Amino acid sequence: MNCIIIDDEATARTIIKKLCSQLPELTVVDEFPNAIQAIKYLNKSEVDLIFLDIHMPDFTGFDFIQTIKNPPRIILTTSDSQFAIEAFEYSCIVDYLVKPLELPRFEKAIQKAKIFQSSNEVVVSNTKPSKAENNPEEKEKPSNEKDLYVNIDRRLIKIDIPTIYLIEAKGDYINIKTEDKNYTVHSTLKKIEDKLPESTFLKVHRSYIINIKKIIDIEDNSVLIKKDVIPVSRSNRPELMKRLNLL
Repeated sequence: MNCIIIDDEATARTIIKKLCSQLPELTVVDEFPNAIQAIKYLNKSEVDLIFLDIHMPDFTGFDFIQTIKNPPRIILTTSDSQFAIEAFEYSCIVDYLVKPLELPRFEKAIQKAKIFQSSNEVVVSNTKPSKAENNPEEKEKPSNEKDLYVNIDRRLIKIDIPTIYLIEAKGDYINIKTEDKNYTVHSTLKKIEDKLPESTFLKVHRSYIINIKKIIDIEDNSVLIKKDVIPVSRSNRPELMKRLNLL
């Protein structure tokens, strides 16, 4: 993977370069003391991975991410741990390393970056998977689009999408319920809705997304999935009924 380093501290850039030199899959193609110089470089060149500091004069790491279009995978390197939750709001960020950096933890971050690069998982994409609009039958999704990776305690947890039966919004978090386990993730319903196949999942209420294939019973303005009774809003009920294979 070709990578660049963006950090205003020369010592930090040297340490990251040394760590990269110990991993044959990494090639440092350039380094920058500020985000502005890096943006100019990225306007002309592409890289696979960016090591990015958060605290830099005038232009922070988050400012940088919001400025560039279609950012590559990014590993944040910072001496401040308080922005970890905010960091994972950005789908391009694959890990958050707190200085001083050490090789074992650094290697784990690179493994995460390799997973994201090789699999094109839905968590990486900022858009829904493209659909053949002129094809009446949607093609079966490749196996890697049946997986969803979520960030929990700085770990990437893989969830088999067909096992998800319910997603519930709870404040700044969502609760993803699967056949085997529940996952609490710092995210929004909108974000995960964009990453799920429309043919299977439907937002039936402002706080709930359901897997319509898991519905057991429908009564009035609610559906039963497993042991959960989920309200269906009046505006979403017509779409739900349209999706069902009614006799």
